[in-house]
Amino acid sequence: MQNHSDLLDIGVIGLGVMGKNLALNIADNSYRVAAFDLDGAKVEALLQQEQKERPANYAQRIEGCSNLSEMLSSLAKPRILVLSVPAGAPVDGVCNALLEAGIEQDDIVVDTGNSLWTDTVAREAQYQGKFSFFSCAISGGEMGARFGPSLMPSGDIKAWDRIKPIWEAIAAKVDPKTGLPIERQEPGNPVTEGEPCTTYIGPAGAGHYVKMVHNGIEYADMQLICEAYQLLSDGLGLSAAEVGEIFARWNRGSLNSYLMEISADVLSQADPLTGKPLVEMILDKAGQKGTGLWTAVSSLQIGCPAPTIAEAVYARAVSTQKHQRQQLSLLLAGPEPLTLSDDERATFIDELENALYCAKIACYAQGFQLMAMNAQERGWQLDFAEIAKIWRAGCIIRATFLQSITQAYQQAQKVGEPLDNLLMAETFSLALSAKQQDWRRAVARAIMSGVPVPCIGSALAYYDSYRSETLPANLLQGQRDFFGAHSFERIDKHAGEKYHLNWSHSERTLEKL
Repeated sequence: MQNHSDLLDIGVIGLGVMGKNLALNIADNSYRVAAFDLDGAKVEALLQQEQKERPANYAQRIEGCSNLSEMLSSLAKPRILVLSVPAGAPVDGVCNALLEAGIEQDDIVVDTGNSLWTDTVAREAQYQGKFSFFSCAISGGEMGARFGPSLMPSGDIKAWDRIKPIWEAIAAKVDPKTGLPIERQEPGNPVTEGEPCTTYIGPAGAGHYVKMVHNGIEYADMQLICEAYQLLSDGLGLSAAEVGEIFARWNRGSLNSYLMEISADVLSQADPLTGKPLVEMILDKAGQKGTGLWTAVSSLQIGCPAPTIAEAVYARAVSTQKHQRQQLSLLLAGPEPLTLSDDERATFIDELENALYCAKIACYAQGFQLMAMNAQERGWQLDFAEIAKIWRAGCIIRATFLQSITQAYQQAQKVGEPLDNLLMAETFSLALSAKQQDWRRAVARAIMSGVPVPCIGSALAYYDSYRSETLPANLLQGQRDFFGAHSFERIDKHAGEKYHLNWSHSERTLEKL
């Protein structure tokens, strides 16, 4: 029998890019790891990398396992097993294999893949009494997994209490005063200071739902930046390098974010084969893995307006229609190019910077509103200040203004008034009100230039819709009552009272239903 002191702290199953880097991150933070993959070569590659990166005078921190039974026998009880396998059937495949290998009721299985949140809810119920099925959505990609991701765990709170010390150790860290990331990408020398970018999100499925919305915001944020790029390149005729310089300048201000930073980097990169800007050699067909689509579908199912997220999904779909776009570019007329003076060009660049900021705030408002509406429907108690906090580092949408979002929700909590929409927060309502004219001019310039801006434009429509006390839905309800007797409410009667006009009668009489 193995001595208890020889038992390992945690197991990682699945040693692809994410699993391998998570294992190394956990090991860097003084936890001993058991590792398994069906592909033995991946186990060996991980062990070799761990040996290469291991600090001097440290004992071996990761041990490879040849099967799941061996892994279970190597771990301290109650066991913690992290799954880093593709979403869907592979998750259930591993869970069933663990049952055959002898997993016990108190053991914890943590799904870290991009699972659909409803699948996570179903799995917790399915495996109840057999083991504790827990989930943790992860953002940050390969480097995040290795040196500090944003972690969104959900499920049994008792399981979270057991996992919490490990998760707080491996998560990305931020300076609590500035909200800026504390980054150090050095194997064996993890960041231990600052606030960890992880918090308990809620019951089963909540973490994966929050990550799904994170990815929906990510889709929109990326598309917003791409629309600004096209406006500057096609609209103003700037080179990729010139746009990259503008983005780098914007990144030093209120638009500071990981996505803005890497966009500037991509635009400044030369193609190793031709010497031309690399971005101009990349085919303009965008892929997607489904989380943005899931977010858009969820918003439609709940009835939560998230037009900018949906338009970002549509933009990727349009990009895949390359052949049709090539054909239609020869058939459909566009506007004459605009001629701008140097001063007008400089003014437009400043207007576009403000437009991009406003659109991004509207996009985040849509995402947080979607989380709030689904939480209400599910009975979840989501802490949006904490969610904004854990997105400040480690994740793809990390941005300076997430600190402002955090503070807005904290202020709402302090005064005891719910923040139903981020646009209600004074810091954002004042900023958007001040910058909205530039936003409009940028959209107008895009329209007159023939440059599509589905996300910047839909974000403005979202802003104007919520700014409008009265919308034309009164006519819409009249139309519905005319052809389908769907009834309507009146502004001069009690809420909930329904009325119908007998449109087909010679004398159109009003009925109270």
